[in-house]
Formats: sequence, C-alpha cells, structure tokens
Amino acid sequence: QVQLVESGGGLVQPGGSLRLSCVASRSISSINYMEWYRQTPGKQRELVATITIGGSTNYVDSVKDRFTVSRDAAKNTMYLQMNDLKPEDTAVYVCYCNYRLLGINRYIWGQGTQVTVSS
Repeated sequence: QVQLVESGGGLVQPGGSLRLSCVASRSISSINYMEWYRQTPGKQRELVATITIGGSTNYVDSVKDRFTVSRDAAKNTMYLQMNDLKPEDTAVYVCYCNYRLLGINRYIWGQGTQVTVSS
C-alpha cells in the first residue's frame, strides 16, 4: 500500500518562506494529478494547488504569485514552495494523489504537516 508523507512545516514569521514536501513510499506509475490542501479547525478543507502529470498547475486565488507547486518524479516527491507567508496561511497542509491502477482511478491522502505563521 503506497503512502504519502509530508514534511517541511513549522513556525515562520509573516513574510517568511517554507517548502513543503510530499514523498510517496514507492513510485506511482500512473498519476493523474497531485494536490495540496489545507485544513483549519472549523473550516472546510481548501484546495490550494494542483499539478497534473503533464505539469500544468493551478492555484487558489489567495496563494497565486506566492506559492509554487512542483514535482520530481524521480524522487517520488511533490513540493509546495510558499513565499511571503501570511497569518491566514496557518493550517495543516495535506497532500493528495489521484492515480490509475488496474483501470481504476484511486486516491491517497497524506497525514498532513502543520504550518503556523505568526510573529
């Protein structure tokens, strides 16, 4: 069973940067797309960024021009570079992978990594 493990979260001051990583426990051969979500208590999980197998990306408006999603297939890793962080970016960031196996679309979630933006 493949697993996703996030890392790179932490406490950072407003205006600072962090890079999150999402590593798959083994190579996933037929990825459709991968995404970063964020979750804060009492709020619905929010889609932050998407990257397709072809490299196309999409972002929620609130992070455009500040966050960059990328993927290194050789390392089975997706990244989220977060710059100019704001207190409202505080959340648990969770990665998601949608892939195809034996003709069926499947998905897996990571456990999440906490990002706290505070002075």
